[in-house]
Amino acid sequence: MSANTESQTCSLSSRKRCPQACGLESVAPLVDSGEETPEAIPTTIKGVIPAWINGSFLRNGPGKFEFGDDRYNHWFDGMALMHRFHISEGSVTYSSRFLQSDSYVLNSEKNRIVVSEFGTVAMPDPCKNFFARFFSRFQIPQPTDNANVNFVKYKGDYYVSTETNFMRRVDPQTLETKEKVDWSQYIAVNSATAHPHYDQQGATYNMGNSYSRDGFFYTIIRVPPLEKTSEEDSADLTGAEVICSIPAAESTKPSYYHSFVMSENYIVFVEQPIKLNVLKFMLFKIMGQSFQEILSWEPEYDTIFHLVDRHTGKRSEVKYRAAPMFTLHQINAFEDNGYLVMDMCCGDDGVVIGDFTLENLRRESGEDMDKFYNSLCRNLPRRYVLPLNVDEQTPLDQNLVMLPNCKATAKKTDSKEVYVTHEELHSDELLQYGGLEFPQINYDKYNGRPYRYFYACGFGHVFADSLLKMDVHTKELKVWRYPGLYPSEPVFVASPNATEEDDGVVLSVIITPRKGKSTFFLVLDAKTFAELGRAEVPVNIPYGTHGVFNKMG
Repeated sequence: MSANTESQTCSLSSRKRCPQACGLESVAPLVDSGEETPEAIPTTIKGVIPAWINGSFLRNGPGKFEFGDDRYNHWFDGMALMHRFHISEGSVTYSSRFLQSDSYVLNSEKNRIVVSEFGTVAMPDPCKNFFARFFSRFQIPQPTDNANVNFVKYKGDYYVSTETNFMRRVDPQTLETKEKVDWSQYIAVNSATAHPHYDQQGATYNMGNSYSRDGFFYTIIRVPPLEKTSEEDSADLTGAEVICSIPAAESTKPSYYHSFVMSENYIVFVEQPIKLNVLKFMLFKIMGQSFQEILSWEPEYDTIFHLVDRHTGKRSEVKYRAAPMFTLHQINAFEDNGYLVMDMCCGDDGVVIGDFTLENLRRESGEDMDKFYNSLCRNLPRRYVLPLNVDEQTPLDQNLVMLPNCKATAKKTDSKEVYVTHEELHSDELLQYGGLEFPQINYDKYNGRPYRYFYACGFGHVFADSLLKMDVHTKELKVWRYPGLYPSEPVFVASPNATEEDDGVVLSVIITPRKGKSTFFLVLDAKTFAELGRAEVPVNIPYGTHGVFNKMG
């Protein structure tokens, strides 16, 4: 492919580069409410579950979409349902529980939706008189504690998290809900992501935000490692600190973000053109609008990469800009000879977040579903490279990226500004799988360091319909894909005494709309991507979000 042809291809949107779907099946059963299974039940093993896997695969996601006659509007609104696949000596058991959040408990008691979520506004109590219902709209809405996105760890404790200032501590063995934790009681932030990073010393880093009369700020949070085990069974975020505050480029239109980039020495916050209208946010309950309705994709804004030294909290004076793009999840980042290399899943259209309404996800098979899917952005892996040593002597308008075999560029355009373009981190083969999302790596050994492999979900449907292994050196793919089977985010677990990056297994949970109670836990050989075994469990599991492996001694 010539450079000119490659440039023309890359100028096409990711949606236009992927094949159009035809005849997609309905996935409505994947967003039906589930039932909890509090007591562990056995599974039926097919193939072999390696005996060395010893621990629990924990999954989180929306699991209940109605209370009484009230229905949620958006997939993100569903009440958190936690799942545990416990693996020991080749056998697997399954259990699940609804998170006993304040939102879940209050909704259950009233048998209606009384707490607003991302895409659903709770209506005033019909039992109140007119004036009470009217004035209730002027009360400041409390953020939900429906933590349905991920399992995260701070100081050795597990929490479930969403994107508000509330988390819930949970017992990873029983899935019992413990206390609600408010970030604002520890540090001056109003929210935190559900995708923290962990360093080799056990500290946890996250992104939050704060706003005051001085403006809107994106904040980098550090929670120190656990120093000594306490006999007290309670949440411990003592020592949490904000190590850097980054002012929004436009204080009345801060950017939405889902995660951030971290290498061994740097954190990068990606300020992307998905904008939150602060004025609408202040009025959204009065106007009867949900949170999703105050987000907008505004591609007239560039993407800005804010570079921060994670040891000192010092923010680089150099501003790195790129063309408008949308990202939810980063793959990995590492430093290489004076450059910061950042790999992430990116798209060209940030409208996609609001599109995942339950009405859309429950469309009928065929033309109706095809039309929705074909309108969606496709996310593809990209590599951006930031030159770290930019100063007054750095020449203008010259490509500063000198890494071998790297097609990403960076040009100094002003005294303290660098414009970067990305390298496509894939071959055309990936396009037939609809792009990818939910990337995972051998995190314990390679996060923030040079790496070769990542694992992800392919999106040939509105929900993932394949598992992928990508070699970032050769851009070659390995694929696990079967019609009618929809896998969860793949999670890598290293073999004991592993000597190679991909020496281990990949875990996923597979669900299907075609047959009830046909869920199974899947184990793939990470090196070959061949199926080793599966554990069939007779339950229906709604399509979830993220998961982790909790290693047991």
